[in-house]
Amino acid sequence: MSPKLQHRRQSNTVSRGTRKRDEDSGTEVGEGADEWAQSKAAVRPPDQLELTDAELKEEFTRILTANNPHAPQNIVRYSFKEGTYKLIGFVNQLAVHYSHVGNLIPKDSDEGRRQHYRDELVAGSQESAKVVISETEILEEDEEPKDAEAEAGSQTDIPAAEAAEKVTEEELMAPKQPRERKLTNQFNFSERASQTFNNPLRDRECQMEPPPRTNFSATANQWEIYDAYVEELKKQEKTKEKEKTKTPVAKKMGKMAMRKMTSMESQSDDITKVTQAAKIVERMVNQNTYDDVAQDFKYYEDAADEYRDQEGTLLPLWKFQNDKAKRLAVTALCWNPKYKDLFAVGHGSYDFMKQSRGMLLLYSMKNPSFPEYIFSSDSGIMCLDMHVDHPYLVVVGHYDGNVAIYNLKKPHSQPAFRSSAKSGKHTDPVWQVKWQKDDMDNNLNFFSVSSDGRIVSWTLVKSELVHTDVIKLKVESSSTEGLEGLQLHTMGCGTAFDFHKEIDYMFLVGTEEGKIYKCSKSYSSQFLDTYDAHNMAVDAVSWNPYHTKVFMSCSSDWTVKIWDHTIKTPMFIYDLNSAVGDVAWAPYSSTVFAAVTTNGKTHVFDLSINKYEAICNQPVVAKKKNKITHVQFNPIHPIIIVGDDRGHVTCLKLSPNLRKMPKEKKGQEVQKGPAVEIAKLDKLLNLVREVKPKV
Repeated sequence: MSPKLQHRRQSNTVSRGTRKRDEDSGTEVGEGADEWAQSKAAVRPPDQLELTDAELKEEFTRILTANNPHAPQNIVRYSFKEGTYKLIGFVNQLAVHYSHVGNLIPKDSDEGRRQHYRDELVAGSQESAKVVISETEILEEDEEPKDAEAEAGSQTDIPAAEAAEKVTEEELMAPKQPRERKLTNQFNFSERASQTFNNPLRDRECQMEPPPRTNFSATANQWEIYDAYVEELKKQEKTKEKEKTKTPVAKKMGKMAMRKMTSMESQSDDITKVTQAAKIVERMVNQNTYDDVAQDFKYYEDAADEYRDQEGTLLPLWKFQNDKAKRLAVTALCWNPKYKDLFAVGHGSYDFMKQSRGMLLLYSMKNPSFPEYIFSSDSGIMCLDMHVDHPYLVVVGHYDGNVAIYNLKKPHSQPAFRSSAKSGKHTDPVWQVKWQKDDMDNNLNFFSVSSDGRIVSWTLVKSELVHTDVIKLKVESSSTEGLEGLQLHTMGCGTAFDFHKEIDYMFLVGTEEGKIYKCSKSYSSQFLDTYDAHNMAVDAVSWNPYHTKVFMSCSSDWTVKIWDHTIKTPMFIYDLNSAVGDVAWAPYSSTVFAAVTTNGKTHVFDLSINKYEAICNQPVVAKKKNKITHVQFNPIHPIIIVGDDRGHVTCLKLSPNLRKMPKEKKGQEVQKGPAVEIAKLDKLLNLVREVKPKV
């Protein structure tokens, strides 16, 4: 007997004995129980710690995170941008333990149902083929005795009918082949997908004139190189001589300036070569960006004007603004006399409690996103004017009483010429400046008017501004007796002026007291005439560009008045229900003018169409709080620009009704020119002159 069987029998007998003892007495336990208990005892490793019950019951929390403990933390990669090796902060924590690409398909999916249906079709076709084969075998067994009798009677040819039956039987016996179905690709097949129609690509080309090219060639010989070196040595010697004569403080300042200049030159060397090309590209990009606005400016005409007899509209085009001049009001607008798309904007503040810096910006309609020129000043700019013959010279008047001339050919932040306390600057804000014709010595000169009551002529002599007081505004019948019987005269505060278009010496001055003085450059102590024009300060006066007798004024007393300078009473008075900031005559008609008010509206009048009210009354600014300060007509295009107190300049296009020209009559040519415009305005003035005596 094998030892395994012997061991099993012993264990069986032991177990039976233990069962009997248990049955006899429940308390007695056999020897086998001790062996069982010993086999259940836990085996402790030799290095296991012996812990108390409290230590065993103590809980230790473990937090599972998604971080991979085997992921590297110090991966370094080369940065081509900085040219150094850089430590990568983000490390991929994903650890893939197992991946397998399978081709199992769920039964409930469309592809699973399709395959199941295909298998059923194949199985059904096979069963039908088996049934047909069994039927044909039975038929063959039945026909065998008949064939034997026929052979015994007479061996004749098989009829055609029986041959046909055999053919059909053979067809039935042949198993039906299942229709082949094209299996779909399991990897890139998408069920129930929809494809959109792709528009065909179109090539759009435009042909441009090639830029002008010139061939430049030169030869450099030893003499030219030598001369260049000699000139450079002379320059260095001159600078050394100048430095010797300078004081130590001046030397330090000169060195700092030289360093700045050299640093600027090193930076601008590469930029200056492409400035012109960059400007052209920037304008092209802006033209594409604002293409719809450019199309409206060039071609749009409001078709609704045909159904409105005496009304017109203003179409907003571009909006010019700059972040640096965000909180500064538009205090002056002026179109360039040579480049009709360029205009200057003066920025300052009309609030004397909030006076800060000023800015002079020049915008072009070709680039509405950014100004062409930017000049900043310590004091606010209150007025400006551009020279007719030298369109690169811009004269400005400041809030602190100074006047300055900026040269656009030298685009530095500082003005080319500036007045000072020594050279006779104004003591109050300069409200208007105007260029005049060159004097007898062909020196440039301009006039300025200020609240200090002085009208000053400034002449540019040998790079210096020389001033001459033309007239001092004295308020009539306002003299008071001081100590010891001295006569004290109250000075008038000039706010606006304008020079006559034909009579060179004559000009008008508006004051804060509401009066308008007709003055002459020749008489410094007396006025030619005085008009009691307004009840509040005169904001603007302007001569008509066609009619030599007519001028217009506006005021903060809500009125716009049109005058004949030979008559002391106004010819037309218009109340606009809000303070009028500025007025401007249209360059294309003697009867059209525009006015802007502080409630954000622009009013356009055409006296030949309606001499009682405006033919266009339209809000221009987005918010009611915004006040419009200035307006200007473009010299050739049918557009106006308006500026508000938030620093924004809006360009607006006049609808056809606002620039109506005389209609052509059959067989008659339309007369055009200044004479026609003068006659048109004279006709209106004569009507008013006839009515006034009757009243």
